[in-house]
Amino acid sequence: MGAVLEKHWLDKHSETLPIWQQTAYNAFSAMIADDANTFPCIPARKGFLSNELRYGFVGDPREVHTAKELADCLRAYDLCARTSGRYTSLAIFFETPEELLKGFEVEDYRQLFWSVLNNLTTFDDKDWPADIPSDPSNHQWEFCFNGEPYFVFCATPAHQLRKSRYFPTLFMAFQPRWVFADMNDTTVFGRKLKKLIRKRIDAYDAIPGHPDLKWYGQADNYEWQQYFISDDDHSPASCPFFKMQLDLKFPPQE
Repeated sequence: MGAVLEKHWLDKHSETLPIWQQTAYNAFSAMIADDANTFPCIPARKGFLSNELRYGFVGDPREVHTAKELADCLRAYDLCARTSGRYTSLAIFFETPEELLKGFEVEDYRQLFWSVLNNLTTFDDKDWPADIPSDPSNHQWEFCFNGEPYFVFCATPAHQLRKSRYFPTLFMAFQPRWVFADMNDTTVFGRKLKKLIRKRIDAYDAIPGHPDLKWYGQADNYEWQQYFISDDDHSPASCPFFKMQLDLKFPPQE
């Protein structure tokens, strides 16, 4: 796979895709474009409506070859991201087998999410960016692939109370860090946007916003905690990402 698609193409040709892909994209479209129950992430909604989002479909999230497909998608996206618009991100739909839909709970999906990222990084042949800390316990750490820092958003079929984190299949969105250049606590626009998003989350979800929802760069913020938000106020004690440990144990071969 590895193809990166646009909304305009999908709207015209979605019937040529496998049924599960059609179903996933249609569910995403219905969710994010719903005017009656506005999706909380304003940049994602704007990106969708203005054709700035890009889309990829990959296989079973438990399989290593799916991480390879995801790696191909991210490399393809990297080539077009900076010309796609200020609200761009890459939306990834996973072919989620029935046994996961029926048998997996939120914490099972959390483990699956981090296994996907850990498998993904084994297909990354570029060095970690010099300006991004490699230790997730540093508040300026961000997941990186192909030399590009990303905020990674995950939604699952198991989330019930936090509807903003629910999706019928396993779903991930990769937002390049540069998208947030003026969306942070150092700008008036960023502070207003943050308040509006938090207000929408409170209206959209059945419970208040998770305590881990903070802003990039704050000393008490850890991005990895926001990638996968629980359906309650639970938060893991440490980050399950282990790329740097792998690098230490298994240095690249000459």
